[in-house]
Amino acid sequence: MVTTSYIPLVNFKSDLRSAKGARKKGGLALRLFQVIALILLDATSIILAWKIAAFYETPLESSLKAKGYYELLILIAELSIIASKGLYDVRIHNRNYARLITAVFLSNVFLLLITFLYEPNLYVSHLSFIVFLFLSIVFICTGRIIFDIANRKLCQLGVIRYPVFLITDVEEQDSNINLIEKENLYKLVGVAEASSLDRDNREAMLEFLYNRDILEVFVSWNAIKKRLYISWYFLSAGITLRILPTEREVLPSKSILWMIGEVPCLTIPASIIAGGDFWIKRCFDIFCTIFLLLLLSPLYLIIALLIKLDSPGSVFFKQNRIGLHCKQFKIWKFRTMNINAENLLETLEAKNEIKDGILFKLKDDPRITRIGKFLRLYSLDELPQLFNVLLGEMSLVGPRPHSIRDVERFKKSHFIRQEVLPGITGLWQVSGRSNIETFDDGVKLDIKYIENWSLWLDMKILLKTVKVVLQKTGAY
Repeated sequence: MVTTSYIPLVNFKSDLRSAKGARKKGGLALRLFQVIALILLDATSIILAWKIAAFYETPLESSLKAKGYYELLILIAELSIIASKGLYDVRIHNRNYARLITAVFLSNVFLLLITFLYEPNLYVSHLSFIVFLFLSIVFICTGRIIFDIANRKLCQLGVIRYPVFLITDVEEQDSNINLIEKENLYKLVGVAEASSLDRDNREAMLEFLYNRDILEVFVSWNAIKKRLYISWYFLSAGITLRILPTEREVLPSKSILWMIGEVPCLTIPASIIAGGDFWIKRCFDIFCTIFLLLLLSPLYLIIALLIKLDSPGSVFFKQNRIGLHCKQFKIWKFRTMNINAENLLETLEAKNEIKDGILFKLKDDPRITRIGKFLRLYSLDELPQLFNVLLGEMSLVGPRPHSIRDVERFKKSHFIRQEVLPGITGLWQVSGRSNIETFDDGVKLDIKYIENWSLWLDMKILLKTVKVVLQKTGAY
């Protein structure tokens, strides 16, 4: 954990318009070296493509091959256009190759235009031009891929780390630190509270950053008030300011950006699994469920016999759960508790291990039978829910259905998960199962599943469920 750095106030006065960015910083040398390496890689790719394409040139005195300056012109034009597209940002992990291909294509068209306008007597072979264009794209993209792989590897090994600083409110500190550390690109040297950007503390903050050679500063959305002014203030000082959105302002992956006049607007398509998606998912569920019931029928008989021998009571446990559109249905499970378990729940509420109290989880629950503990360890008690899937009350994959007791404690934001069929397993269950400490954490995973649903995602979750169950991850 990075500790908060308290910024001492110092008497630091200077004209805001002065170019403080001219001061040298430690991390600048590394970044400059990477940019130069990337430029040299692109230049080598362009020259190699030109040399190969030259073999297809017709041997005429007026050909491009005969013009020695043209090779230099190609190099300058292509590198300049690539740079103008912002493609020499060495910090980008997932490079925009579509923009890179566009830049190379535009530079070639630009060169062809110059040739026809200023050297009308030159002969340009169609074949050599096409070969050069194709090879330029292939070689430059290949070089970038190799560079990115090497850069990512060096980041993972900790060889490359850019010093950064974080300014955020206390309540957002942990989530913002986690976000920065996941990037495997930055070295977080300190954290300060939002008050460091107040007018009285701003100059001291800037001096503090200079003394520690900070090139970039991350600021949470709520911690920065006059965003345009502060951004310009840091930019004029040669420090890049990156504003982190709040969790609620992170856009869904399928958001569509469009313009109304000159104002950008967002359309967020409904993520609910409905229409054709619903029937694809339903057919998949029915096919897999029938197959599993036939395959596991001997196991059902063995479990039923063990339950009967272990304790008095029925083999199955039925309970009212809240399903699609908040409608009640009876969920089927193999019984894992004593027959008076429901009556004892109220007396055990005080020992609930889920922090927000919405769900009830108790690691050493005294109501669980001996065979029940084994069944829960491997989630075998959930197998009868395949019948709920056949009846259309559940799906193989989806948010878990909860009891009336749990749903009565829901917040308004939790009910979005009730707009899809509940599942036997889900993203929550394969991402920690009982190890998730609060219900809100689980709901975030449920919503992530709904927003990104696909048949392939269902299959991945089912396969991961088998692995999680066998490893007994978070089970009790």
